[in-house]
Amino acid sequence: MSFTYHFQVDATLVSNEFIDRYLAEANGEYVKVYLYLLRHKDEPMSPGKIADGLNHTEADIRRALAYWEKLGVISTGEALAAAKGTAASKNGTAEAASDQTAAASQNGTEDIRRVGRTGEVSATLAAGGAGAKTTRPVYSQDQVNRLQGDGEFAELLYIAQRYLNKIFTQRELEVFAYLYDGLHMSAELLEYLVEHCVQGGHTSIRYIETVAISWHEKGFATVEQAKAYASGFTKNSFSVMRAFGLTGRNPGEMEREMIERWFGEYGFTKEVVLEACNRTIEATHNPSFRYADRILSEWRKAGVHSLTDISVLDEKYKGQKNQKSQKNNRQPNNQFLNFEQRNTDYDSMVLNQVKDWIGEQ
Repeated sequence: MSFTYHFQVDATLVSNEFIDRYLAEANGEYVKVYLYLLRHKDEPMSPGKIADGLNHTEADIRRALAYWEKLGVISTGEALAAAKGTAASKNGTAEAASDQTAAASQNGTEDIRRVGRTGEVSATLAAGGAGAKTTRPVYSQDQVNRLQGDGEFAELLYIAQRYLNKIFTQRELEVFAYLYDGLHMSAELLEYLVEHCVQGGHTSIRYIETVAISWHEKGFATVEQAKAYASGFTKNSFSVMRAFGLTGRNPGEMEREMIERWFGEYGFTKEVVLEACNRTIEATHNPSFRYADRILSEWRKAGVHSLTDISVLDEKYKGQKNQKSQKNNRQPNNQFLNFEQRNTDYDSMVLNQVKDWIGEQ
């Protein structure tokens, strides 16, 4: 007996490396964006189209793209064009590279491609998407071996492996080589970084690298600077998680980014942030970070800086709501409502007619 399969396999392949290295730590919404790009590789793509396909906002899509680009999973055409331009200059063909870059600019598109070994993803993204960032250079085993001749770096690797209770793989060695040699972060700062991440329950090399790059972008050069920041963030994040009733775990990557934005970019005090958290629970009965983020975003636009400002905003909203309610409750001046009703008692008339009828019998 033999069987014939009549269905054509139309599948999207996800590499094992992506699953092994990124899936556990990544936010589920970000993974959806990556899978959507995989599904539509080589197709014209824009943040709006991705947002429509996934029922997200464009801001959500841009955050996801920035997240994957920061990890080196995707890169935009700006970075690729820069790389091509550098290579072309070395080969004496800078003019041709310039023409290619100009043509790409005129087309208003950025090419998003997968970099590394997890399988290529290509899509055309309308300009204005996530900005290109420098991807981590690859350190060869020989380069790492030479670095280990540096006593400080060798001691850093020893301490880090003790903290993480493991022997580093080649990739993990490359990450520390990049942080130490590429970003010029001191061994002392990197030792504290590993200690800080382990104490927070995060032992993946990807998470450690992400935090390290974040500290580097913030300009942290000493352990004291990192400790001051970590102490403040820990207190703030603990307060937010407690307000949401999430005391049994640390904030996830997306939640951490939002908390940092509320206290950093938005500049809100703890009282204002906790008020938004409390209102989120009252409105949704769920610890929704996205809902709280919308509240705080609106407050920021309204110029809120304190609980007093929130009270003023509430009173203004109530006044507008009452005016609208009064307007809706006004009865329209129409002929039906202006009709003068008669006061005839029909029940009494019927009763009298019955009495008259009985009297006639």
